[in-house]
Amino acid sequence: MSHSGALPSPSLPALFTPFRLGDLELKNRVVMAPLTRNRANKHDDAPNALNVEYYRQRAGAGLIITEATQISQQGQGYIWTPGIYRDEHIAGWKTVTDAVHAAGGVIFMQLWHVGRVSHLSLQPGNQPPVAPSALQAKTKTYIESGFAEVSEPRALRLDEIPGIVADFVRGAQNAKAAGFDGVELHGAHGYLLDQFLRDGSNKRDDAYGGSIANRARLTLEVVDAVTKVFPKERVGIRISPVSPANDARDRNPQEVFGYLVQELDRRGIGFIHVVEGATREARDYLPFDYQALRKAFRGAYIANNGFTRALAVETVAKGEADLVAFGRLFIANPDLPERLRLDAPLNEPDAATFYGGDAKGYTDYPALGRPAGAPVAG
Repeated sequence: MSHSGALPSPSLPALFTPFRLGDLELKNRVVMAPLTRNRANKHDDAPNALNVEYYRQRAGAGLIITEATQISQQGQGYIWTPGIYRDEHIAGWKTVTDAVHAAGGVIFMQLWHVGRVSHLSLQPGNQPPVAPSALQAKTKTYIESGFAEVSEPRALRLDEIPGIVADFVRGAQNAKAAGFDGVELHGAHGYLLDQFLRDGSNKRDDAYGGSIANRARLTLEVVDAVTKVFPKERVGIRISPVSPANDARDRNPQEVFGYLVQELDRRGIGFIHVVEGATREARDYLPFDYQALRKAFRGAYIANNGFTRALAVETVAKGEADLVAFGRLFIANPDLPERLRLDAPLNEPDAATFYGGDAKGYTDYPALGRPAGAPVAG
């Protein structure tokens, strides 16, 4: 697939024009980034009516990518995050996709295994989390009592790795059953796939460790398996080459991610979603040539991290990205694409309500000219 989309009109920046992703027509190039909000049902981790309203309000995005969704209980790292491995998860997510589609939106699910970024209290039988190697991450997670240090993991045995791939496949199959248009694999921010990729967290000496090709093996096996469930153009992956999130470290990220993207291009997947820089405002956290990834990949390039309206407009106009994903701005602005197009004022996000809670700071941000909770035009 070539870098293509509708030609912009002279008066409308390309960011606000349609884009063709495989066989999907996206109405604009503003993407809602995955955002963990910890508001799934407390008893079964299934989506609920509040989640339906939250995503429906944001259906004006060209593409919604859901919050990270665990493919198994073992893949869970935070309390009250949604799953996609039980019937009630499928049923809950079906109500979300139905609402987004009714509002004219396109929605992909982000499939997630956290690996070592977890806590004994969240794991089956209070067992240690799993990882490429038995190295505890220097990071915290969110459990019922609040933020806590992650637990020490155990190394996955070689004979367990096919089961991880199978869990991603089941997640993709369940996402399809729930009505999703496609899936994004979470290969970023120090979670399981990223842990295998990086030499700071992967000290294995078998077929999944050592060389860059070996460390990329699990990610590519998951891609190969999931593209048998969804058409390859409807599969993407999120990567964060230099982000230090969750103790993610590598001595040579340019070479690692250069190799990975070259292999992803060979497979013809729909997009790479690249967190440019660290997790928040630090876009120049470490030197990295993102345009080298862009040039190596024929699918769509989604850029993410600290984009303002001006930077997003410029980045797409210059062809440095096909689409731009926004996170925090989408939390506070359900109608973000409309606000950006009109260059209207933006609501400020309330960080105190990001994780857990109820409608406050979740579905009560006002849209332009409408009170909070009123329908937002798609």
